Amino acid sequence: MTCSDTAVIVRLVRLLGDDLALVDTGSGHEEISVALVDPACLRPGAELLVHAKEAIGVPR
Repeated sequence: MTCSDTAVIVRLVRLLGDDLALVDTGSGHEEISVALVDPACLRPGAELLVHAKEAIGVPR
């Protein structure tokens, strides 16, 4: 993911601990922060809205 004004939807692969997760961007795997997202939403396969390597929410 490159830094831009656009948020992207990714799929959670697994939690890494310390509020970090491995996600599938559609073009590979990347490590992001999930500190701002409700832990109840963080399960493998879940979609996350990400901006600048920070999960900012869950798309509905």
